[in-house]
Amino acid sequence: MASKPLVPLAWTDADARNDLRGFLAAADLTLAGLDSPTPRLRLWVDRDASGTVVGSTGYEVSVDGEHALIRSVAVAPTGRTRGAGSRLARHALADAAAHGARHAWLFSRRSGPFWRKLGFTPADRDALAAALPDTHQVQLFRATGQLAREVAWSRALADPRPTTL
Repeated sequence: MASKPLVPLAWTDADARNDLRGFLAAADLTLAGLDSPTPRLRLWVDRDASGTVVGSTGYEVSVDGEHALIRSVAVAPTGRTRGAGSRLARHALADAAAHGARHAWLFSRRSGPFWRKLGFTPADRDALAAALPDTHQVQLFRATGQLAREVAWSRALADPRPTTL
């Protein structure tokens, strides 16, 4: 599946937001935050040559910038098992680290083996919620009672800055 470079979601572009909303809904992923953008929420879309969304990725950082909640990583069914999901997830992880996050977290009840391959290990969901209490997804899951049913994952992020001697 050939795709164009990832494009950051332009919050002012209602069509792009609607495209992403439809894609994430079809993938059964949360839409939390798509109607109330914040500079702490970064999302990208991957489109094929015709402009159709074929993938997405993103993250939301904690107020202190130390933690990133990876979210909205999805690939269209026609592009799965070809490395697209790993590429999308790595993009979000690298960008979060480049912007100062030191720890990545996520919720996933059905994709544990995928996330394990990217270095994630099971984590305490309450620890995730404590590290990222102001994120859209944590707030939604708390408000709906879904937090108790979620499975949390985490991993440290490498410091992308060069070390000095």
